[in-house]
Amino acid sequence: MDEVAAVRRAALDAVDDVEPGGFQERIRDHLDDGSLAPGVLAVSSARAVRASRDATGDDFALAAIAERGAGVQLIYAGLRLTRSLAQDAPWKRARSLADGAGRPADGTHPEEVPGVEADIAILVADILVARGFYLLARTEAAGDAVATVQSFGRDQTDRRTTGDASLDRNLETDVFELAVAAGTTAVGGHAPAALREHAAELARNKETLPVADGLTTDATVRELAAYLGTDASGGDVVQSVDF
Repeated sequence: MDEVAAVRRAALDAVDDVEPGGFQERIRDHLDDGSLAPGVLAVSSARAVRASRDATGDDFALAAIAERGAGVQLIYAGLRLTRSLAQDAPWKRARSLADGAGRPADGTHPEEVPGVEADIAILVADILVARGFYLLARTEAAGDAVATVQSFGRDQTDRRTTGDASLDRNLETDVFELAVAAGTTAVGGHAPAALREHAAELARNKETLPVADGLTTDATVRELAAYLGTDASGGDVVQSVDF
């Protein structure tokens, strides 16, 4: 689908200047390993606003809207990697492969030490989230982006304290709510509570996220539009956040 390709292209473009090349490749690989559903949902949400207004024509700026979707996608990819690192804690395993000074043990390449690998992964996660923020910083969804990251931090802190693994899934529900906010506001609409809750249900209903292609169908767009009701004209004030 055009929407899936557009979101992927926009996400890759956002990290295209990362150096060195090998590090950029790690970022690209992580993006390709994950679902594109969050970014695609943003684009479909924008289409839903148009559908609710019976808008037609070729003035749908897919590239610009896909850029917002890419912002959502990058934030999700970075937080998903952070969550994985928090659960696996590879730096703890590094002690068994390092000498007393923290150097790789004899015969072990530095990149094979879990702690070194974890450091690289943390940098990848940081760059992904930062680039996602950059794409959304001057949009109406900026506040939602900040709230998503703050909620993630609280959930992971509570998980370490309580051991409640169900808190992990909150990331997907929050990111899907961010996606509908980013998409609807891209075309002058906004995401009412009913649409946000529907998006959260899409994320939590199954163990894995919906297939990205499935979120681009006309049926999905009509379903999203149904939660907009007659209040799709927006009126949101652009919220600018500096990162």
